[in-house]
Amino acid sequence: MRVMNTSRLKLPGANRGSADTIRSLLPYLWPKGDPQARSRVVVASALLILAKVATVYVPIVYSHAVDALSPKHNNLALVIPAAMIVAYGLLRVGSAGFAELRDAVFASVQQRTVRSVALQTFEHMHRLSMRFHLDRQTGGVSRAIERGSAGIEQVLRFAVFNIVPTLAELVMVTVILWRVSDWRFAVVTFAAVAVYIAFTLAFATWRVRFRQRMNDKDTEAQSKAVDSLLNYETVKYFGNEAHEARRFDEALAAYEKAAVKSQVTLNMLNLGQAAIISAALALVMLMAASGVVHGTMSVGKFVLVNTYLMQLYQPLNFLGFAYNTIKQGLVDMEQMFRLLSVEQEVQDRPHALDLAGHLTEQPPCAVEFDNVHFGYQPEREILKGVSFKVPAGHKVAVVGPTGAGKSTMSRLLFRFYDVTSGSVRIDGHDIRDYTQTSLRAAIGVVPQDTVLFNDTIRYNIAYGRPGATQDQIEHAARLAQVHDFVQGMPDGYDTRVGERGLKLSGGEKQRVAIARTILKDPRLLILDEATSALDTRTERDIESALRAVSAQRTTLVIAHRLSTVVDSDEILVLADGRIVERGTHRDLLAQDGVYAHMWALQAEQAEIEVAEQEAVLF
Repeated sequence: MRVMNTSRLKLPGANRGSADTIRSLLPYLWPKGDPQARSRVVVASALLILAKVATVYVPIVYSHAVDALSPKHNNLALVIPAAMIVAYGLLRVGSAGFAELRDAVFASVQQRTVRSVALQTFEHMHRLSMRFHLDRQTGGVSRAIERGSAGIEQVLRFAVFNIVPTLAELVMVTVILWRVSDWRFAVVTFAAVAVYIAFTLAFATWRVRFRQRMNDKDTEAQSKAVDSLLNYETVKYFGNEAHEARRFDEALAAYEKAAVKSQVTLNMLNLGQAAIISAALALVMLMAASGVVHGTMSVGKFVLVNTYLMQLYQPLNFLGFAYNTIKQGLVDMEQMFRLLSVEQEVQDRPHALDLAGHLTEQPPCAVEFDNVHFGYQPEREILKGVSFKVPAGHKVAVVGPTGAGKSTMSRLLFRFYDVTSGSVRIDGHDIRDYTQTSLRAAIGVVPQDTVLFNDTIRYNIAYGRPGATQDQIEHAARLAQVHDFVQGMPDGYDTRVGERGLKLSGGEKQRVAIARTILKDPRLLILDEATSALDTRTERDIESALRAVSAQRTTLVIAHRLSTVVDSDEILVLADGRIVERGTHRDLLAQDGVYAHMWALQAEQAEIEVAEQEAVLF
């Protein structure tokens, strides 16, 4: 079982800041070619302004109503106070109504942004090379996308509709206090808010490290959990449930420690914010009370100052939480945008050609390896000058010991990697001249270890050609000799195969894989040790299905068992990254070289297996 360390998921942009993350997000908020989304942003902005204007006028009307109710205005009865109270109520309704309309209008933009970024990241993951995915952490990458999507929602919700409106309200309140009361009120209010904001920004920035550590430990814990559950059988084979639980708990303990530090520092931040606001509120109220006592302020203005401060206090109190949430959201978004920054190792050339993919479109293709050199790491070369041709419609087999580089050939054909030097050609063109999509559409593979999706048998067969009809699916299943088996199950083609197809036997999974490849109808077929994991009897049963799928197709067979390749037009013997022998089965036996030695060893092993089976029977 293989567990990856978080340090192995190396991404670009390690020094990426919040400003870079925000700049990456802005194009999604103002998308090109989408006037509807842009109009929603404009309307939402207008509603935001209207909501704040209504909010700022609420205390002014309220103070006038209080003054109108004072004893010196008794001669006006209830006419003016009633009008003021009605206006007060309408402004409060307007403030809340405009805010709700703003959220409703912007909801579509917000969710579309989340969807677009998450989809683009998901698609980008599929475009990255095999090298990245061999080093990735499945749980870590999926967790980064999940947290990043949630982070976008948080940043948009709090930054656009909380931080910016609160700052705008602060400016308007400061101006109004200066006009209707005394410049000292405006200065104290503005200074208190400035100190509050500075304290919040400094403290929250200091806290970011704890959130980042929480994310790292969360990713580590999730990666270990996913890896352990994916290798469920291996855990059971070795009875290591307690070991896995201990490793998972160690990761959770580290996350717990980081989370506690994050929560304690948050409590310290909230306490400091409350102290600043409370001190400012007490000071301003003392100034206002002094003004009332000395007759320089009316009771209505006293209420006005108090109401403004209380009105500011609520969003400012929330400002700390909002800022922290935004910072956390930016940290979460940063990892996702760093994933988007990973460059594609294998890219299409400009004006790349489209390769015909199906036998119904073009006849079988010709394949050529021309002096191919390749290594997964520069210091360790796997293929060392490999050259051979597979004429259209022919069957060529590659055999050799484990680690010789056989499966590497199929990865190069699929262009999961590019060759270090030399070239791989199909129909006379370097495969780098074709688009990756059309190249892979023209190649079908039946691998040694077939992994199925946790869905129905119908879905897994139809994966070879999404959108295939039921008749086409059943035709492919018949050719793969799996139709009768599927029909014999209670749910037929709606039978779910379980995680990675574990509810099916090895032979059944291989037949589903063969049916999937038949349905794909590729011009080139790769059989990558397709039967090596099966017993001899099942292997023989499946060989006829493999002959059906390879009929009239160019076929490259990568095999360990030599008995499966005796009918090949040519057999290549690969050793230490080089072709050491080539020819037909008969020719290679006559050469009495590496192939003949391998054949003799496997024949001897087969005789031993037969003898053991007979001993069991008798």
